[in-house]
Amino acid sequence: MSANLNWSTAWRIARRDLNARFKGLRLLLVCIFLGTAALAAIGTLTAAIERELAGRGQELLGGDLEIEVWQRDLSTQEKDALSAYGAISGGTRMQAMASTPDSAAPVELKAVDAKWPLYGTLTLKDGRSVGAPVAGEAWLGQGALDRLGIGVGDTFRVGTVDLKAAGVIANEPDRLSEGFQLGPTVIVAQELPFEAGLIAPGTLYESKYRVAFDGGQDPEDVQAALEQRFPNAGFDFRTRDRASPGADRFVGNMSDFLTLVGLAALVIAGIGIGGGVASYLDARRNSIATLKVLGASSMDIVRIYALQIGSAALIGSIAGIVTGVLVTPLLGLALKDLLPVESGFVIEPAPLALGAAYGLLVAFAFAATPLLRARAFPAMALMRARVSPLARDWRALGWTALGIAAICALALLTTAQPMLSGGFLVGAGGALIALALIGLGIRLLAKRAPRTSNPLLRAAIANLHRPGAPTGALVTALGFGLAAFVLLAAIQSAIDGNIQQRVPRQAPDYFVLDIPRDGETDFRALVSELDPKAEIRTVPTLRGAVLAYGPKDRMTRVADLEEIPEGAWALRGERGLTYADTLPPGNSLVEGEWWSEGYDGEPLVSVDADFARAIDLKIGDYLTIGVLGIERQVRVANLRVIDWESMGFNYALVFSSNAIADAPHNLAATIELTDESRSGELLRQMVARFPSSSVIEIGQVLVEARTILEQVGAATLAAASVAVLAGLAVLMGAIAAARASRTYDTVVLRVLGASRRQVLGLQLAEYGVLAALLALVALALGSTLAWFVITQLFEFDWLPDWTEVLSVLGIGLVLVLAFALGGSLPLLKAKPAQALREL
Repeated sequence: MSANLNWSTAWRIARRDLNARFKGLRLLLVCIFLGTAALAAIGTLTAAIERELAGRGQELLGGDLEIEVWQRDLSTQEKDALSAYGAISGGTRMQAMASTPDSAAPVELKAVDAKWPLYGTLTLKDGRSVGAPVAGEAWLGQGALDRLGIGVGDTFRVGTVDLKAAGVIANEPDRLSEGFQLGPTVIVAQELPFEAGLIAPGTLYESKYRVAFDGGQDPEDVQAALEQRFPNAGFDFRTRDRASPGADRFVGNMSDFLTLVGLAALVIAGIGIGGGVASYLDARRNSIATLKVLGASSMDIVRIYALQIGSAALIGSIAGIVTGVLVTPLLGLALKDLLPVESGFVIEPAPLALGAAYGLLVAFAFAATPLLRARAFPAMALMRARVSPLARDWRALGWTALGIAAICALALLTTAQPMLSGGFLVGAGGALIALALIGLGIRLLAKRAPRTSNPLLRAAIANLHRPGAPTGALVTALGFGLAAFVLLAAIQSAIDGNIQQRVPRQAPDYFVLDIPRDGETDFRALVSELDPKAEIRTVPTLRGAVLAYGPKDRMTRVADLEEIPEGAWALRGERGLTYADTLPPGNSLVEGEWWSEGYDGEPLVSVDADFARAIDLKIGDYLTIGVLGIERQVRVANLRVIDWESMGFNYALVFSSNAIADAPHNLAATIELTDESRSGELLRQMVARFPSSSVIEIGQVLVEARTILEQVGAATLAAASVAVLAGLAVLMGAIAAARASRTYDTVVLRVLGASRRQVLGLQLAEYGVLAALLALVALALGSTLAWFVITQLFEFDWLPDWTEVLSVLGIGLVLVLAFALGGSLPLLKAKPAQALREL
């Protein structure tokens, strides 16, 4: 051949040489498939959820803008200000007790006016589309009907008013924006809480008003205008663009995690691709040499085999994209109760194209080095590559570096969290370098290790450092493959640990809200009559907002902050407040002193130490708070550490009694029963004697929390499994690639009289030594990534079950040895004469 082949001729030769079942390129195809499928599914699901949140923002919020305020209704002036922007719909939210003569159940009472919902439609299970119920009727969630033991048309009581169960809620349009439920929903007319005697001065309830703009107003501009006009009103705002901040945060965290999983799968896949392509080209050594002898140029070799590798990569990418689209409904099904996810198949072109681009770039980056390495050597060098291994072509690494740079650029340009993705890529690069150094170290140690008397072990150690030994590739593949097992086990066991160990510990049976202050004695007597050993704790409870903080002469107004400092969650709207003469249980002072009982000096406050640190608040500084529209200034007396996991009454701000006790308020209580059989009677008696009080069943709350965590765990497990599958593929590919280089060694050993058992023993010893050395490396690598996912993305506690993690790592080690054994069996079938002739 006197000139370079054109692409058409190169493709004809490539197609004839390419096995229809992609024999030799299956590892590349599988790795590309797994990485692309993961990214396609991740991108499609995330884009679909974000599109739903953005497209249905008005429906999910119930308006274009929402204002929330605690323990009061909006004033006439405030309502008029809202009405200037469009139609408004208002109502209240509160915990209440629903009852029948035979049962009682805590519910989430949602009182709405005749204009509700401004957007969307409330659908009942009988197919009716309705609005607010009329006076005397209610729409109920199925859970409320089940707890009360009633059906549609039956009567139940809330407070002092009897209501008819007029329908069962099937779809509540603004449910997601209402937040975490503490009981089944009961929707009633706006006046019901007042008519039923549920609202009085000091009652804990929330007023919500939504606005449907009558023009093209920007919700952010309207919010800013209202904040400027009513700076001390204590408003909490939500806009249609952030209808559910909790869902936004969850989607963001899950998107970050899934992005990490996809990038991890790509990194692992890249390792497999490099090994798979090297193995494939090694098997095509004679074909390449023959083409060169016949006059093919190095560029011809690159074109022919690049077309083969590119075809496999393209098919793997297409299959991955199709699979990603097909599995997205399954992931959506796992998250359907948490997020608005479309049913059926979703096609999102941008993430699908991005997944395909990643797959092809990874194939290019990791296949370039072995491909360019093979083209640069003369035919005789290729012919003798078995017994005289080819040297490295360092120039080929430039193309690999270019491909990796393109992958990094694409990752950083298309992610919403460039610091997160960049940090992961740096970490992955560091891990690759570390594993390369470990591989080099293992070779050096094996070379200098003392000779053992066991011939099999001596030969296994020699195999680690002999010329052409694939130790570096095996170390990288085994390190990442085993780390994937650790990652999966650590994440899953940590989520299980949060479910099992932390959520239910030290939790009371009931929270009771809105106990009249003059009824505390009767309340304690009621509980003690039914369960004399029950533990009861009562605290005063109010709602208020931090308006300003800092040194008295230069306080920072919260309304002037462009952004709330990280960790300063107590600055966001109104929060629970209380006062006490003694340090609350589960709290410990870290700085300052507690005030004396009956203290009557300058009003004081005790502040959560973490919150104080977030806003740089010191002892002696001041806080200005707004309680029911009245500003109060208090001095910081001490800082506390709070045991938030106790699930008792925990307040970031605890005041001296002279600071806020004069404001209208009620009591809240926790009850820990010793006789669970009396719980039903307790609820019925409480409804009868304290009709305006409401109860939160902690057991039901924990069930809801556990269900949510389990759903998150299931989705996480499914996503992380992709990395494990990629790891398995890489392990099998690395062992298969190493098997090809073992053919000559095995044949020589067989000729010299080695038995089948000795040959297998040699393979197991070699892989056993490598796996044992890399187990700790994989444990550290996988645990570090899992810790980051659990604590930084999901903001859970780091509670892995190390027994489970080590067991899964052990399973990974066993699989390595099993794959090594399985990969060695074909070596025993090699015929010495034929194998020696092919060298």
